[in-house]
Amino acid sequence: MTIDPKRNDSLKRLPRYICFLLLIGLKSSVIAELAEPGELYTGPEYQKAFSNPEDNPDLPNVLIMGDSISIGYTIEVRKLLTAKADVFRIKTNGRNSAYGLKVLNRWLEVGEWDLIHFNWGLWDLCYRDRDSGKRGSRDKVNGTLTETPEQYGKNLEQIVAQLLETKAKLIWCATTPVPAGEAGRFEGDAIKYNQVAETIMNRHEIPINDLHAHALLKLPGISKQSGDVHFTPEGYAFLAEKVAAAIQEQLSLP
Repeated sequence: MTIDPKRNDSLKRLPRYICFLLLIGLKSSVIAELAEPGELYTGPEYQKAFSNPEDNPDLPNVLIMGDSISIGYTIEVRKLLTAKADVFRIKTNGRNSAYGLKVLNRWLEVGEWDLIHFNWGLWDLCYRDRDSGKRGSRDKVNGTLTETPEQYGKNLEQIVAQLLETKAKLIWCATTPVPAGEAGRFEGDAIKYNQVAETIMNRHEIPINDLHAHALLKLPGISKQSGDVHFTPEGYAFLAEKVAAAIQEQLSLP
C-alpha cells in the first residue's frame, strides 16, 4: 500500500505496527493457535486481496475490515469500484472482535479513510476445542464459545467508539449465514449476533449492509461446500455486488 506522504506518515510507523502484532494479548493468541493456518486465509492464493492499491489522492479511500468472507469479496469490490474509489483492506484475517479491538488502532493509522466497511461475527460465534482434531479445532459439542453475545456486544461498542473518532463514513456489514452441519458453529447463531450488532449500529446511526439477507437469496447454491460458511467464486462476486453498492451509496459515487 502506497500512501500519499501529504496525507499520512504511516511508513514511519510500520516497524512499531509489526512489533505490536507480535505482542497482541493472550486471548487472541490462543484463538490463532486453535485455528489452522489455512483458516486464516492469508496464503499465496489470497495474496491479491492483500495487495492494496497505490493511493490516488483524487479518489476516496475505502477500508474493508473483516474475516475470510471479506477477503473473498475484496478483489471483486475493487473491480466494481475501479476509478471510483481506492479499496484497501486490512492485510490479514480480522478473526474475532476481541482480536480486532486489540489491533484496531494499528489498522486505522496506516491511512486516512473516507469510508470503513467493517464486520466481525463468524469467529466470535465459533466453538473451538484444541483436542477435537477437526479443522481449525472447531467443535460445537465439546468446544468453548469464542465470544458470548454479551462479550461480542461490548467489543463492538468499543470498536465503534474508535471508528467514530476517525470521522470516516461507516458501514456495518451483517454476518453471513451459518449453514447446517458446520463443525464449530450453530445454524441460526449469525442471526443472534447480527441482532446484537444491529442494536449498537442503530444507536450510533451507522448504516447496515445486510449481507446476511443478500447471501440467502442464492444459498445454498453459492456455498463452497455443504456445511461450509465460505462461498464459491461466483458467491463472492455476488456478495461483492452488495458491498460495492453500499459503498457507492454512502460516498454518493456515480
